[in-house]
Amino acid sequence: MKLILSVFLGLFISLTLIMLRPKGKINQPISSIIRKPAVAGSFYPANKQQLTSQLNNFFQQVKVVPSAGKLKILIVPHAGIVFSGQTAAWGFKQIENKNYQKIILLGASHTAWFNHAAVFNQGVWETPLGRVAVDEKTAEKIIDKSKNIVIDLNPHWQEHDLEVEVIFLQKVLRNFKIVPILISNPNDQLVDSLADNIQKVLDDKTLLVVSSDLSHYPSWSVANEVDNQTIQSILSGKEKSFEQTIQSLETKNYPGLETAACGYQAIRIALKIGEQLNLKWEKLKYENSGDVELYGDKDRVVGYGAVAGFENNSTKDETYLDNNAKKEALTIARQTLKQFLESNKIPTIIPESQFLKQPLGAFVTLRNGDQLRGCIGEFEPKEPLYKVIQTMAIAAATDDPRFHPVTASELPKINIEISVMTPKKEIDDWKKIRLGKHGVVIQQGWHGGTFLPQVAQETGWTLEEFLSALCTEKAGLPSDCYRDPQTKIYVFEAQVFEEDK
Repeated sequence: MKLILSVFLGLFISLTLIMLRPKGKINQPISSIIRKPAVAGSFYPANKQQLTSQLNNFFQQVKVVPSAGKLKILIVPHAGIVFSGQTAAWGFKQIENKNYQKIILLGASHTAWFNHAAVFNQGVWETPLGRVAVDEKTAEKIIDKSKNIVIDLNPHWQEHDLEVEVIFLQKVLRNFKIVPILISNPNDQLVDSLADNIQKVLDDKTLLVVSSDLSHYPSWSVANEVDNQTIQSILSGKEKSFEQTIQSLETKNYPGLETAACGYQAIRIALKIGEQLNLKWEKLKYENSGDVELYGDKDRVVGYGAVAGFENNSTKDETYLDNNAKKEALTIARQTLKQFLESNKIPTIIPESQFLKQPLGAFVTLRNGDQLRGCIGEFEPKEPLYKVIQTMAIAAATDDPRFHPVTASELPKINIEISVMTPKKEIDDWKKIRLGKHGVVIQQGWHGGTFLPQVAQETGWTLEEFLSALCTEKAGLPSDCYRDPQTKIYVFEAQVFEEDK
């Protein structure tokens, strides 16, 4: 017991000294802003060798959990690593040496009280393992003052919950940047807005890491009961179920229970994003501080869970292309354009991939640098995908009425993007559209227009702006045509890939 008290006393003293020290210099030039470690020496070793050794020990005891889908969201704890490090390692092991280049860090502030989302948008974060740059471009896409998502570095200087995750990221990844975001007391509108803005930037090289511990200060047995219910509500994938579970648990007067999840609001945002992306949730590990050898006090514990949100490939069209098929599709498009623009002939091609032999719709988009040079597609063809790609590549280059035709001399500068589409489905309410996930078709009489899913990500439009532009720019209809009961609205999803630039 004396050892336990001394550990907690040491943490308290360290945090007190940190809170009293001067804050970082906010008014520095962007390039010189360095967020120094706030809890090195208390939550984890300040010595690089000691920290590396401790992390290595954690990772030697974990394994990768098989999953058919790509990991998109990771929920992990943030306590002193002697307590929660083993559980956190189970989460971070799943992304070890993977090609994640952007990490969005989302947590709840323990040291400040505010009503906005505070984005750390510049500079670098430093730990004993080195420095990690902030991804300023991605941060800019998430920030929206009109939605109370703002630049605010102040809450980050002394906060521990995102800092603890950075050391684990440095252990498992290389060449990545971060976007740290803290919330405190968000209203429902902010939760929805932040979920939407983060979801828009979650491409294949971006991961959302949500920092949260579970139950605080009940006994070991109560923690196991409460935390199991919390984790099960997360695994449901339903934000409302999680919200109701937490509210129920925290009103049942469990002895010692002060909160069921300190990152409650951050987890709500993760689950809202998960619903938009139709993620499948899996528990990776659960422990509480009472399970920790040497330090385990079972009378007063904190719960720790590692939970992952994976792409639910079982719900995707099984005809989606693998990497080899994508490369072959792009090669077909370029070979077709080259021969047609040089000799007005269409090459005869026999594809190797079976994916390309199925009757799937596709759009082909051509760009010269940042300039769009053509985009034409077909939804429900009667011919195989590879022929659709050939036909649409030629049409995009020569028949898009918005642009003059692409020439053979221009072709080396052209970048080709292909969007393979699921069948379109009619919806009865435009509010069901998920920006960045859904492409949209509107139809009213002879007037119609289409926007691909990536249009929302490229423009940063709100849903209303997206639909208004679709009505006016594509369909030649009034800007509010999507509200007209006579307008039919269809949605589809697309697998989008392009040539390496």
